[in-house]
Amino acid sequence: MEALILSCGTGGGHNAAGKAIEEELILRGHKAVMINPYNLAGDKLPKRVDGAYIKLATDAPNAFGLMYSLGQAVRRLPGSSPIYWANGLMAQRMEEYLSAHNYDVVIMPHLFPAEILTFLKRRGKRVPKMVFIATDYSCIPFTEETDCDYYVIPSSLLKEDFIRRGIPEDKLLPLGIPVSRSFTEDLTKAQAKTLLSLKADRNYILLSGGSMGAGGMHQTVQSIKDEIIKDPSYALIVICGSNSRLYEQLSEKYAHDSQIIPIKRTSRMAWYLKACSVFITKPGGLSSTEAAVSGVPLIHVSPIPGCESINLKFFTQNNMSLDGGRQNEQLIKALSEIKNEQLINKMINSQKQIINGRSTQDICDFLQTLIQND
Repeated sequence: MEALILSCGTGGGHNAAGKAIEEELILRGHKAVMINPYNLAGDKLPKRVDGAYIKLATDAPNAFGLMYSLGQAVRRLPGSSPIYWANGLMAQRMEEYLSAHNYDVVIMPHLFPAEILTFLKRRGKRVPKMVFIATDYSCIPFTEETDCDYYVIPSSLLKEDFIRRGIPEDKLLPLGIPVSRSFTEDLTKAQAKTLLSLKADRNYILLSGGSMGAGGMHQTVQSIKDEIIKDPSYALIVICGSNSRLYEQLSEKYAHDSQIIPIKRTSRMAWYLKACSVFITKPGGLSSTEAAVSGVPLIHVSPIPGCESINLKFFTQNNMSLDGGRQNEQLIKALSEIKNEQLINKMINSQKQIINGRSTQDICDFLQTLIQND
């Protein structure tokens, strides 16, 4: 099988999902490559698109939420959306790229490339089998205007949402959100601590603002330090992501405090999740799935209005996380509640029941069958 994975850098989750599929296919002996479709127009365009998205989400989350709400309104209007027509501008370059290669299937953990290929398909152009992978716990605006062969969705509990939006039921595959094999490794908390050179007798709280290092982290770190980490048996690990300024500031401020541990962007996220007693994060689809697959007590904080607020609702309503809110007082309350062993067991059991820990393997099993039967 030769597979093309198309994703964009508007947040790390889409690329992480694509990378998980790429790694699994290569491990099985298939050929797989992942690219950003906007790179076909040169290096500047993806930086502009991804940069504008990230800047809006981090600097003006309420404006981002307003745009998401606008998308919800526009999707109810007849005709194709501006997103569809904008991505259609990439169609010719994508057609040329596909003509120069011989891919059996295109996997898309992002809406934009699905719009590009749909544009080609509706103009009678030959395209490989198209598989869309939803990386949030909802049918995001304009998914319904794409024309993929199959749609991988996070859970069977979301089938009605996608059907209501116009996706045919026979195209829906509730296989879950793909994550790297590293998150499903059989690794104990003690083993993870050893691998990371962490103290065996400490309870570690893991805090992340997402791959972009977003959020008011300084105040959050200080609140946790004042209220929770005054207990010497606790320590706080802060994943700063690509926010090098945050990392430098925290490193300087807490240089002599062994209970505050800032970390740059890391390839060992799976180990940190296994080592921690609780994970505090924004409710991104991928990061939440990675935590659930790892069996970690989860507190969601500061959702960006739109996808993240809907992810938060899905997780809390299904007892898979606690809502740490937007204010540090609510987070501290959630941290106190999550010490309850009964609550922890209920949360982890719910995660196991609802989140497919074998999603990546199941998706690749499906892809193999799809191409064999084609």
